Amino acid sequence: MANAQCNIKSMTGYGKGEKITGEKKITVEIRTLNSKQMDLSIKLPSIYREREFEIRNNITKALLRGKTDVFINVELINNKKSTPINADIFKSYYDQIESISSQLGFDLKEHGIANYILRLPDVLQCEKAEVPEEEWNALMEAVQEAIGQTDKFRLQEGTTLIGDILKRIDKIEKLKNDIIPYEKERIELIRNRIRENIETMKIPVDENRFEQEIIYYLEKLDITEEKVRMQNHINYFREVCEKEEAPGRKLGFIAQELGREINTTGSKANNSDIQKLVVGMKDELEKIKEQSLNLL
Repeated sequence: MANAQCNIKSMTGYGKGEKITGEKKITVEIRTLNSKQMDLSIKLPSIYREREFEIRNNITKALLRGKTDVFINVELINNKKSTPINADIFKSYYDQIESISSQLGFDLKEHGIANYILRLPDVLQCEKAEVPEEEWNALMEAVQEAIGQTDKFRLQEGTTLIGDILKRIDKIEKLKNDIIPYEKERIELIRNRIRENIETMKIPVDENRFEQEIIYYLEKLDITEEKVRMQNHINYFREVCEKEEAPGRKLGFIAQELGREINTTGSKANNSDIQKLVVGMKDELEKIKEQSLNLL
């Protein structure tokens, strides 16, 4: 079973890829959390915008599902060239601000306005350079490296999660089997309690009719079918864990059906010892539901 579980992944992950090309260092970071669908957000420099669709496709195909935030950054290294200022655009911004400031009556010199103008669009923007093929290749390699690290992180998390979940399934199965010794005792207690109540009320009873009614009543309290269905759900749960690589949704559905049988067993129990076992099963199942939400 351990080998079969190794491909199950969590939706929580982190990965980082870095590549250096020429005088640029490209960094790609991916962070993922659980989500019902693929919810992908990418922040990247405008010079790489034309490859965004390709990057989205690669990430979606690899990671499948989850709230995914991608951050792509490029920085210059060992570059002694200063970034040129577009004088015409700078002057245009300055003239407009000066005109407005004169109308409002405040001194531009007191506000260090030049620093703010330098941050405005296109003031420091050079002519748009074509991205060389080597840089595109470096970008996509950094993306793939970040995807690979994220996938590895998810795999480690998934192995831990599924191991914990299967231990809890084992515990539910044990608690279900622990009910068996109390079942015969429970039937006798119910039968005796009903007879004692009738005798206390001193009501004449037809023994044949009494036995028929007891049988009918006890059949309604019988939990054999619930236990059989519970075992079927437990077996199917393990089978899905063993054979499927992205079982998160399916395990959630199975857990829901298992919960129905546990609840019905509790409502039919009529026995404090069985009720305690049912409470234990419910507690384990709630933890399983929480954990399965994080599985891919």
